[in-house]
Amino acid sequence: MLATITLTGLFIYPVKSLAGIQVEQWPVADTGFLYDRKWMLIDSDGNFLSQRKLPRMALIKTAIHQDRLRLSAAGMPAFDIALEPADGKLIPSTVWQDQCHARQVSKEADQWFSDFLQQPCQLVYKPDDVIRQVDSRYARLTDQTAFSDGFPFLIISEASLHALNTAMGIRLSMARFRPNLVIAGCADYAEDSWREIRIGDIDFRLPKPCSRCAITTIDTETAETGKEPLSTLSRTRKWQNAVYFGQNALHNQTGILTVNDEVTIHSFGPAQPPLSVN
Repeated sequence: MLATITLTGLFIYPVKSLAGIQVEQWPVADTGFLYDRKWMLIDSDGNFLSQRKLPRMALIKTAIHQDRLRLSAAGMPAFDIALEPADGKLIPSTVWQDQCHARQVSKEADQWFSDFLQQPCQLVYKPDDVIRQVDSRYARLTDQTAFSDGFPFLIISEASLHALNTAMGIRLSMARFRPNLVIAGCADYAEDSWREIRIGDIDFRLPKPCSRCAITTIDTETAETGKEPLSTLSRTRKWQNAVYFGQNALHNQTGILTVNDEVTIHSFGPAQPPLSVN
């Protein structure tokens, strides 16, 4: 009898590269999870900031209470901002190679982040009428995302994390890898060969594996960096000068996802990256 594959974890990251929020149920909007990567920090040139440059960003917690996004960090007063900002100047911003307009939040928010990160920065918001399309090499013209690196969803199975932890000989949490969707009931790295799946009432396409960077080496509780998991991934999951863990995903519909939703695999393809399992 085949095991049932289920959705066991849902995570949203309201501000790009800050700590995420684990939820039991959450709406899926046109750009991915509602409020996911809806905000980001930029420097004076409009370029996005992340833990790659500022590991202390990992220490800033986020929470959603009614109509407010709450930010908190050690030694700082909690700071609330509106979930639906009504004003603020539109300014150019850059996420990797993508340029799009973003709305300034407030001078008070900028000061809060600048004080904690010890570097001048601005908090910006992506209005709904600013469309950021997903790379057309992997997506349809209608696919869009907010301020994610490139795709609205990242999928990782519990079995894959267990296999990686076993190979490392240490235990890292799923939080290191910042997935949106965590799956259980499948073999390790089974998601490498999934191409079309259905979770609850929403269909997903998995066009591309996720290459991993130094953010995975940052301890989410201390912001200290180490060698793992990149050291082990370089031995076990390297292909064409990059290492991969998890699968990027695109959704076909909006709706609601809930923990314990059943996952159905509709189509398979060659493993991506093309590595032998185990």
